[in-house]
Amino acid sequence: MNGALATAGAAIDSADLVVRRGRVRDVIGLIIEASGLEAEVGEVCLIETGRDRPPVPAEVVGFRDSRTLLMPLGEMSGIGPGKPVAAEGEAFRVPVGEALLGQVVDAFGRPLDGSTLHAGGSRSAAADPPEPLGRPRIEKRLALGVRALDAFVPCGQGQRLGIFAGSGVGKSSLLGMIARSTSADVNVIALVGERGREVREFVERDLGAALERSVVVVATSDQPALVRIKAAFAATAIAEHFRDEGADVLLMMDSVTRFAMAQREVGLAIGEPPATRGYTPSVFALLPRLLERAGTSPEGSITGLYTVLVDGDDMNEPIADAVRSILDGHVVLSRDLAHANHYPAIDVLQSVSRLTTEIQPPDAIAAAADLRGLMAAYRDKEDLIAIGAYQPGGDPTVDTAIALRPDLNAFLRQRPDERSDLTEADARLQALANAATGAPASEDVEPPAEVLPAPPRLDDRFHGSLR
Repeated sequence: MNGALATAGAAIDSADLVVRRGRVRDVIGLIIEASGLEAEVGEVCLIETGRDRPPVPAEVVGFRDSRTLLMPLGEMSGIGPGKPVAAEGEAFRVPVGEALLGQVVDAFGRPLDGSTLHAGGSRSAAADPPEPLGRPRIEKRLALGVRALDAFVPCGQGQRLGIFAGSGVGKSSLLGMIARSTSADVNVIALVGERGREVREFVERDLGAALERSVVVVATSDQPALVRIKAAFAATAIAEHFRDEGADVLLMMDSVTRFAMAQREVGLAIGEPPATRGYTPSVFALLPRLLERAGTSPEGSITGLYTVLVDGDDMNEPIADAVRSILDGHVVLSRDLAHANHYPAIDVLQSVSRLTTEIQPPDAIAAAADLRGLMAAYRDKEDLIAIGAYQPGGDPTVDTAIALRPDLNAFLRQRPDERSDLTEADARLQALANAATGAPASEDVEPPAEVLPAPPRLDDRFHGSLR
């Protein structure tokens, strides 16, 4: 009994029992200015709207001339001068727990189908990444289920890879293939700034049966900039919860570029000066705070796959360059390959994993290097080959590349419903390398490709929520 009383007393002592209120003074664009409010940056406040409408949540984003600057986490309808503003006393939190598995939720963790979520608790969306010296080394390869990646751009448990591509080149389809085939325990997928039409398509067509071990966090392009930012942090916090429970989590985010665009909107609204291509300095400060939270920890791991929507297929534009410098490797999707109906449209020669030597067997590393050399030789002479100006016998390496090209393309192509594992990928890679060097082929029988079952359609309850 005394222990219970002591616990209750401690809770009362630590509770914030003072309701701190202010008043709305101005609404300029996306910014709400309030006076008389005592709150910190990042704290959530509630703005009364009256007329029997629920209060609008907003977050403190800065201060100007003794006024608090807030950005809404919902529609601004009903907000006007003099409306009361109350500080909640804590930062943005998101529900976590096993109940999230199989759910499609918004940035606040609320199911989009309108059902009630019985979460096991909540977690702050903002958190520090694991300590640098507390991160175990990445030594185990994670099967992504895509031969071109498992063979040429291997990914370790806890590694962070960027998928760089222009629009319409197959990023979402590739993420769906990985989510269905990966060996990770849990998938956490953040759709940041996506078209509302594509959400249902991704869940039904690309994700399919893998939804049962996945959590999908959605913030569509029509939602406020701050909500899109919170969706990225909420998905990361959910992944951290499962990681702390001992799971190996695969966190997929589509896309980091739209996250950066949302932060640019926030920065410009509060008066930040635009820098490179209109992006404000806070964008480049926020990117590492998001991306560094993935990785290994003593309890589990978060493997991060982050798509980057490159502007005009320019792989050196500011966001792509900044993200590439933070991550542990990058995968480039080529529009030319997509136009040639080569899917997944992975440009192997432009794609790199920084942990290849740590996680891939030496034989597979040597085989991949040999085949990369053949692909580079073919690309160097591709124009001459296309117009018939190349004469066979001029370069033995190019001759081998031409002869092996059909088999190599067959290896790199993969149907969306086809699953590959590490053993198959390594065996077929070694067989191609042996064919290129004239070495005798292995006696191992190539396992047949496993075809995934057709993705089931979701029930009517879920359909109705996304119309």
